[in-house]
Amino acid sequence: MGKRLSIQLITGIASFSAALSSMSLAQDGAPTTLAPFATPQSIEERRIADLDATLEIVMETGDFVGLAVAVVQGGETKFLKTYGRASVDEGAPITPDTLFRIASLSKGFASSLVGLAVDDGLLSLDARAADFAPALALPNGAEKSLTLEQLLSHRTGLPPNAYDNLLEAGIAPEAILPRYREVKPICPAGQCYAYQNITYDIAGRAAANAFGAPYADLVTTRLFTPLGMETASFGATALTTSADWARPHSRKRNRGKSAPPNPWHVVDVKLPYYATPAAGGVNASIRDMAQWLKAQLGGAPEVLSPRVLDAIHSPYVNTPSESRRMRSVMPNLRASQYGLGWRIYDYAGTRVIAHGGSVDGYGAQIIFIPELDTGLVVLSNTRTRRLWSIAPMFLDQTLGMPQKDWLALDDDAMTTAGSR
Repeated sequence: MGKRLSIQLITGIASFSAALSSMSLAQDGAPTTLAPFATPQSIEERRIADLDATLEIVMETGDFVGLAVAVVQGGETKFLKTYGRASVDEGAPITPDTLFRIASLSKGFASSLVGLAVDDGLLSLDARAADFAPALALPNGAEKSLTLEQLLSHRTGLPPNAYDNLLEAGIAPEAILPRYREVKPICPAGQCYAYQNITYDIAGRAAANAFGAPYADLVTTRLFTPLGMETASFGATALTTSADWARPHSRKRNRGKSAPPNPWHVVDVKLPYYATPAAGGVNASIRDMAQWLKAQLGGAPEVLSPRVLDAIHSPYVNTPSESRRMRSVMPNLRASQYGLGWRIYDYAGTRVIAHGGSVDGYGAQIIFIPELDTGLVVLSNTRTRRLWSIAPMFLDQTLGMPQKDWLALDDDAMTTAGSR
């Protein structure tokens, strides 16, 4: 039986079962009456069953070593499941508490902490970014006017991912910041969007200055602990000394569509982006990230108030480059914007908030619909094209849109791809 047919059969069985359960028995020859075809609860359960069935099948493609997925709705974790192994070289399974690097999903923690400082009256989004990083020097002296708001929404005026190559070569961020004066800007500071990692870390310095404590300690005490993120941590040492962590994997690209993929192999944990903790320093399990998703949906107002969430989820700049990039995997995307550490999408007329994370050997994605109080988190210890298709599949299921073969289960020759 083909893979797509298997999913269709599972869906059909679930739908038929829902219809049967809705029937009321005829009494004394009275006509049999039918309840609505499927109650909201049965629809939700069927969607979860379809998601799980699809992920079980996609694991058979060999495109993942380990995968962890959670769905939150109405303040509850409706689905949390892990698939595969922590390492291709050993048999330990992924568990709900297995740590992954979440890469750029870390930016949402930084912006949330800055939002808390602003809400407490300890910091202003209009503060100069250079006040917290004196070494920063932008073209034409733009560091004198660049604000925290502009920095958190990637409006530095620098080209995308400016000098990430130097960071990956092992140069410390403090030594890179003054070198930006040599870079040709793509626009005046504050006027256009271009994604950054190194400068984004200044947000962590601003929060540390406002609260008078180290950034990692603040995220732990103000976010991890009160949200019940019991295994979340910072840095490479915290990851690799954990008793339960997912090893990063890589493989070479296919040389042709008909060529089988090269096998996955474990690679070293890459250190450079841990040097920018506000941009990419967090490790977390899928259980942790389900708690984080609940908080971003407003389920922990004692930790993240509606005022803070509104500030960081509001759009600050249009991101046409993101719209162009994401339409290849999200054709229903109409427009995109960036808030503070979060992306805002218009997906077929629905407001969606999201962010992706990618670093060698790991991929992560979080996406949610505030108006429906629901969302999804995906963590993986591989980076594949299929990874980035799970979120749009979830969106279409949730919004009741026509289904498509998002994960290309009829084409097992898909090549690996990254996303940031």
